[in-house]
Amino acid sequence: MGQAVLSIDDGAGALQVVRNDITNWSLAEPRGVQDVTGVDKSAIERLLLLADASFEPSFVFNDTATTGIHQVLKTVSSTSTVRTVSFDISGQTLSMEMIATDYNLTRAQSGELTGTAPFVLATGVVPTWS
Repeated sequence: MGQAVLSIDDGAGALQVVRNDITNWSLAEPRGVQDVTGVDKSAIERLLLLADASFEPSFVFNDTATTGIHQVLKTVSSTSTVRTVSFDISGQTLSMEMIATDYNLTRAQSGELTGTAPFVLATGVVPTWS
């Protein structure tokens, strides 16, 4: 796989490339389902419901760079900013309006300072790859 370009809006709404600080990430795009199985069926019958998305980067704390991950996420706890989260992976792109629910930092006994920041879909627009 080619390099991924990951970008997140900072507290001022300016999209910042943060891929240098991210060590790994997870992305989920689930759909809700409703069980509509009648008593006349011998197997489960379902309908697809609303789309959703979540994104959680794991990162190395970086407060020195102007666009380091800490500079981008440090206002998560004090603002209610909807942030654009953008992926470009091997020419496939996905951009979503999301909210960060937490900004978590962990200091290991060895001195490493790392973090995570879970994001969830914010605006009701279905995430679509192009």
